[in-house]
Amino acid sequence: MSEPSGSALPAGRPSGQPFVHQESLSLDSSCFSSPPVNFLQELPSYRSIARRRTTILSRDKQSGTLLKPTDSYSSQLEGGMTENLDSQSIRKYALNISEKRRLRDIQETQMKYLSEWDQWKRYSSKSWKRFIEKAREMATHLELWREDIRSIEGKFGTGIQSYFSFLRFLVLLNLVIFLIIFMLVLLPVLLTRYKITNSSFVLIPSKGVDIQCTVYPISSSGLIYFYSYIIDLLSGTGFLEDTCLFYGHYTIDGVKFQNFIYDLPLAYLLSTVAYLALSLLWIVKRSVEGFKINLIRSEEHFQSYCNKIFAGWDFCITNRSMAELKHSSLRYELRADLEEERIRQKIAERTSEETIRIYSLRLVLNCIVLAVLAACFYAIYRATIFSQEHMKKEIDKMVFGENLLILYLPSIVITLANFITPMIFAKIIHYEDYSPGFEIRLTILRCVFMRLATICVLVFTLGSKITSCDNYSCELCGYNQKLYPCWETQVGQEMYKLMIFDLIIILAVTLFVDFPRKILVTYCSSWKLFQCWGQQEFAIPDNVLGIVYGQTICWIGAFFSPLLPAIATLKFIIIFYVKEMSLLYTCRPSPRQFRASNSNFFFLLVLLIGLCLAIIPLTISMARIPSSKACGPFTNFNTTWEVVPNTVGTFPSSLQSLVYGVTSEAFAVPFFMIICLVMFYFIALAGAHKRVVLQLREQLSLESRDKRYLIQKLTEAQRDMRNRLD
Repeated sequence: MSEPSGSALPAGRPSGQPFVHQESLSLDSSCFSSPPVNFLQELPSYRSIARRRTTILSRDKQSGTLLKPTDSYSSQLEGGMTENLDSQSIRKYALNISEKRRLRDIQETQMKYLSEWDQWKRYSSKSWKRFIEKAREMATHLELWREDIRSIEGKFGTGIQSYFSFLRFLVLLNLVIFLIIFMLVLLPVLLTRYKITNSSFVLIPSKGVDIQCTVYPISSSGLIYFYSYIIDLLSGTGFLEDTCLFYGHYTIDGVKFQNFIYDLPLAYLLSTVAYLALSLLWIVKRSVEGFKINLIRSEEHFQSYCNKIFAGWDFCITNRSMAELKHSSLRYELRADLEEERIRQKIAERTSEETIRIYSLRLVLNCIVLAVLAACFYAIYRATIFSQEHMKKEIDKMVFGENLLILYLPSIVITLANFITPMIFAKIIHYEDYSPGFEIRLTILRCVFMRLATICVLVFTLGSKITSCDNYSCELCGYNQKLYPCWETQVGQEMYKLMIFDLIIILAVTLFVDFPRKILVTYCSSWKLFQCWGQQEFAIPDNVLGIVYGQTICWIGAFFSPLLPAIATLKFIIIFYVKEMSLLYTCRPSPRQFRASNSNFFFLLVLLIGLCLAIIPLTISMARIPSSKACGPFTNFNTTWEVVPNTVGTFPSSLQSLVYGVTSEAFAVPFFMIICLVMFYFIALAGAHKRVVLQLREQLSLESRDKRYLIQKLTEAQRDMRNRLD
């Protein structure tokens, strides 16, 4: 242990140590009062290991080797690199050019002793990696809105840039969802309808279904009123109802090509399962990266202070105003950390009576929050019932505004609830005596639940109206055929109205609220009222909740309205440019900024919650509610999911036995046990990795203590030498 460290001390300045003058290096051995071995035994790392070896068993020698501070780092690095030259590129190592050239020479020397086959594999692997790197470089130049997002990042930092990157991700996600639905459902129908291919529709007459259940009177607004087309365009009724935009247009049992019959009902169901599975996998893949970064940053409070002070600056910022905003943001974070420390100390000093009082207050306030949520949900329920009961009136009995009000009443109530409840939650949270960071997280979670739960309330209200059977026709068809002859299309119309109304609200707020507010604050700054009012803040959480709300609508409505993902793609493109203009000209960034890694993980977590909430009503509608007998591809099935067992019934007997065996309990129980074993293995592996990380952190701490100790000894020796010379 003493040899490498003893040679390292007089050899010169190691990397990471401060510069010492040349005169201080010409030290004589008489400067030290003890031999080098005894001197090295005084290192803090050596003492720590010595204490540990007295308490750790002999089988733990490997951990002692891991923490040995006097091992030559360069020799370990070189040995590890020479072993991994086959699998990793030299470019990835943090070395200078001379060392990289030396490693490249070692690699070329090793290549001479390999067989031709191994040499070919290594050269082909290098060529393939080089090709992948070039392809990735070219792909970065083809990214959507690359220059716009980089400009936003340079002016406003990585926090706001992460919002626009998230918006770009949703544009790409909806575009891929639309392509899946287009390829599986829409393309075969269009090829047959317009005689592009030699194919024909397959229509199987319904068996055992009463004639009343197959009646589907498509509403038509006529040509009397000029505004009827505007109403149809905003509500999805009239001329849009029988287009490929909605479910009822696909009343086809299959498409017959020359050599096979394309099963359209199965393709329709598979497209829904495919886009939900794709969304889940894509979101999980992106969120895992943010989760890793957040896991690494789960440091102690002292490390958090050091990171904010020494590594908290965002070097992407080039704008002076944003630099000042970043300074204030760092000051706010430090104040928030100090406030959290104060609250922790206050909690630790809290008496039992104060604890009972604060928990009682929180219980009362949470009951108020639940009451607010219940009132909003009930208002949405009543508005949906009222709208569904009155939208069947003839259009000539209503004026233009009244008709639109009836059609958009659920959307208006949902928008008002989403606007009012966050302000109520923000007022309530101040009385609950939480830390500032927890206040923000809890308020955001409440707003997320409010925004996403309103859509589910609307869908479940429609489901209750669809399945409410009060007469013979309902019992005969399994659903309320009189009010909802094609209930899937009408649910799709509700999702379509929510999507359109959400876009109208975003545009209206930007054009008629933010821009006038900016003008008044800029040109009427002498008025105290406008000074207090100030510019609109570009609050990242509120904007993220808005687009997640729209994406949840798209996920639910894509089954009932196959072209809704295309509309969502166009909507998010418009929102991108509107929000960019609003950020540049009308809004100011919020003083509470988000880190890019934290923001990305938070955005994807909220999006994942929205996806889970969207899957629930879709699963119930496909598996429990009877499908319409008057429209759609599932007229010959009791439910949408029934197409799966019918398709399995057409397989060969051996394949049927395999499918039934995989879906049986005899396969499910062992599979579940294997999954549990695999999960326990990865949990144990994660625990081992965590212990290694702790050991490496301790090693870094010991090395820093050794450096400080050595610098102190060198300083003392230099002082002694100067005293002798004097």
